[in-house]
Amino acid sequence: MNRVKQEPETLSINLGERSYPIVIGAGLITDAALLDRHIKARNLMIVTNEVVAPLYLEQLKGALQGKQLHELILPDGEHTKSMSTLNQVLDALVAARLNRDAGIIALGGGVIGDMAGFAAACYQRGVDYYQIPTTLLSQVDSSVGGKTAVNHPGGKNLIGAFHQPRCVIADTQVLSTLPERELRAGFAEVIKYGLIRDPAFFAWLEKNAQRVLSCNPEALTVAIKRCCELKAEVVGIDERENGLRAILNFGHTFGHAIENALGYGEWLHGEAVAAGMVLAAEMSVRLGYLSAVDYQRTLDLLQISGLPIKAPPIGVNKARELMSMDKKVHAGQLRLVLLQGLGNALVTDKYPAEVFTATLQHGFADQP
Repeated sequence: MNRVKQEPETLSINLGERSYPIVIGAGLITDAALLDRHIKARNLMIVTNEVVAPLYLEQLKGALQGKQLHELILPDGEHTKSMSTLNQVLDALVAARLNRDAGIIALGGGVIGDMAGFAAACYQRGVDYYQIPTTLLSQVDSSVGGKTAVNHPGGKNLIGAFHQPRCVIADTQVLSTLPERELRAGFAEVIKYGLIRDPAFFAWLEKNAQRVLSCNPEALTVAIKRCCELKAEVVGIDERENGLRAILNFGHTFGHAIENALGYGEWLHGEAVAAGMVLAAEMSVRLGYLSAVDYQRTLDLLQISGLPIKAPPIGVNKARELMSMDKKVHAGQLRLVLLQGLGNALVTDKYPAEVFTATLQHGFADQP
């Protein structure tokens, strides 16, 4: 008996003339009709990396019928998210003699999405780009919302631009080839959405974490769709992170300090975010915002998902120095994303300095 193909789920990011669809489903990367419907540019540069290219580049090219295609295959890893790699992308666009009516396809995870998106924002003052994310982290978070950036030795994502894609096509089938560590790291961002915006989703994750992590198609679709719905809701209200959108950085301020201190790529982004969320939740408990019970539920879900709940001992001074370069510093004061209960995030710079210091000391103190 032939299995009936499940129709993809489609959501929208509502940003006026910059609105675009998010399509979620299995087998989308080879769906020629769907790609033709959503990818309008005829001349395309596909930017991918050396891990993804052997798996999916030819499949994608085969489905992009009637297009003039160019490709750029970059090295894999967070360390490539730099100005020098950005220049490689721009050089390739110039060498292909692409004009303003051309488009860029980001085929890969968050690093590729950021690099291709930032290049699209810069090239000829802005060309279209299309996100085809191939990791769980990029499908639930980084491919949606138009944030593009590269890292700087002084901090993560310090150089970038807001540039919305024309569409996001999340093929759940490609996650079956994702290494387990990458899948678990991406799941940290899934947990984040429950913590900051949807306690019912958090409770669903407590029951279904292993189904998602085993790439059960139905569970994956539920998780990805709900994360994208929540992000679409937030970005639709606050596209350029002037207020509400900052809640999406829950755990990231602490996590970025970990990534930078260890060297980008030593810990995966999601692993650093997981440990960062624990510290943000701990500080919320110290301030009386979050109950001990909900803090323990957070630890338990991260642990059963195989994610770190303890930050590496990078030292309090180093952590404070790196966090002072965070983009959420305003007038010399670091704004933090904390929890006033599960599903209720708060962005604030009104907290006692001694509570922040105590959190850093407990999380980052050098081991004796």
